[in-house]
Amino acid sequence: MTVSTASTASTASTAPAVQGPTLAVWKFASCDGCQLSLLDCEDELLAVAGRVAISYFPEATSAMVDGPYDVSLVEGSITTEHDRERIAEIRAQSGLLVTLGACATAGGIQALRNGADVTEFTSIVYAHPEYIDTLATSTPIADHVTVDLELRGCPIDRRQLIGVLAALLDGQVPRLATTSVCTECKARSAACVMVAHGTPCLGPITQAGCGALCPSFHRGCYGCFGPMETPNVAALRRRLGGLGLDDLGVDRLLHTFNVEAFTRVDVVRTGGTR
Repeated sequence: MTVSTASTASTASTAPAVQGPTLAVWKFASCDGCQLSLLDCEDELLAVAGRVAISYFPEATSAMVDGPYDVSLVEGSITTEHDRERIAEIRAQSGLLVTLGACATAGGIQALRNGADVTEFTSIVYAHPEYIDTLATSTPIADHVTVDLELRGCPIDRRQLIGVLAALLDGQVPRLATTSVCTECKARSAACVMVAHGTPCLGPITQAGCGALCPSFHRGCYGCFGPMETPNVAALRRRLGGLGLDDLGVDRLLHTFNVEAFTRVDVVRTGGTR
């Protein structure tokens, strides 16, 4: 099956046959940051490119090959009816489908609108809101099709992505952390910012994967990788309350890149709209 929309592989040229597993990279509602993280891999990406056929990746090449594809990497959230149709078509022609980043795995920063009236938003922002065709919510890819693997982050960690691609090429099951950022702080011998400085931090409920980047620079974790496998949000709320944050203050911490994912594991208040 070939994707039928103009923005996907229907524009593919009649390129020569390629050797090795085929890889496609797709974009939905997002900032392109995760695709740029892949391009930033440079030498590592060249090594991977030598083992796969990059068949569809508009951000990197104009040479496009029709599917099916062995692996599809998908960035971005579903925000329109066209998106819903397109992701179903992509799923149908992909052997493995891997979602990249907070937008694809949790709806992204644009999911902040999910608890409010999107019609009101568009009437305020746009001079002609009748031209805007959008769904009421921004949702992760997994809400619409089967996803084989999720890579978290805003953006993704490029080392983690290369590790996953290498594992897939070797026929192995990729191993991703399911523990909290706190374990990475311990591994780096980084002092707990909540204990040492009284700094609010989402590390205890956030999935590891970033290498404890923010706490290593004495900043609280922003939850870029979304909730860990078994987050104890209630306990963290109590601890943050002891640091002087009320419920609204905690909600504001959770209202970032992964607001929809944190909402699903906790009653995140949004002014009574959710």
